[in-house]
Amino acid sequence: MSGGSVRLDRLLANLGYGSRREIQALARAGAIVLDGAPLRAADQRIAVTPDLAARLRVDGEALDPPPGLVVMLHKPLGVTCSHKEAGPLVYGLLPPRWRRRDPALSTVGRLDKDTSGLLLLTDDGALLHRIISPKARVAKRYRVTLDRPLRGDEGAALASGTLMLEGEDAPLLPVALEAHGPDRAAVTLTEGRYHQVRRMFAALGNHVVALHRDRVGGLDLPEDLAPGAYRVLGEAEVARVFAGG
Repeated sequence: MSGGSVRLDRLLANLGYGSRREIQALARAGAIVLDGAPLRAADQRIAVTPDLAARLRVDGEALDPPPGLVVMLHKPLGVTCSHKEAGPLVYGLLPPRWRRRDPALSTVGRLDKDTSGLLLLTDDGALLHRIISPKARVAKRYRVTLDRPLRGDEGAALASGTLMLEGEDAPLLPVALEAHGPDRAAVTLTEGRYHQVRRMFAALGNHVVALHRDRVGGLDLPEDLAPGAYRVLGEAEVARVFAGG
């Protein structure tokens, strides 16, 4: 939508601000302000420019980011990457209005309920598929705590490109391992198989007791982004996803 123009009521309805009738009422009340001037005709067209969120205010607050939104979330333990499953969901950590956006926000891949760390969400379907495409081979780094100490041969086994997971008929692509202590390591992988990190350590005779993702591509999870917190990413940060580690 960026770069074109759109009816004001359609734009705000798609961003979750309410029905078109509710937005018309906001406009009549002078609650929608562009560059300091009230917009009282909800059916007027406005240009969707990169700086629109800084120029348009609704009920005294800056406009939510238009479509093309990319969010970095520090996913805490115990929440699920789903719209429908029971229990706490990652979408519940975002502003309620964002859950009514159209196009909808979706997670870029998933972290299971017992995994914490860097999670991306976007309403840009093309970007989402570009990141998760097997052809892109975007690297993801996980910090792992194990039930038993490392033996010392795990790095070679993971790097070999021959390790098989139970129930699968194709070996894993090479995985890089860095030992950070007797029972702690960082692993970097370019695939996204189901519960891959847990299953590959099971194949090596160990058990993952804690799992945290701290990097996607060249994008690191900031140390000052607390569990459950999020921030909107700019173009340069999104580009780092494809820049490697």
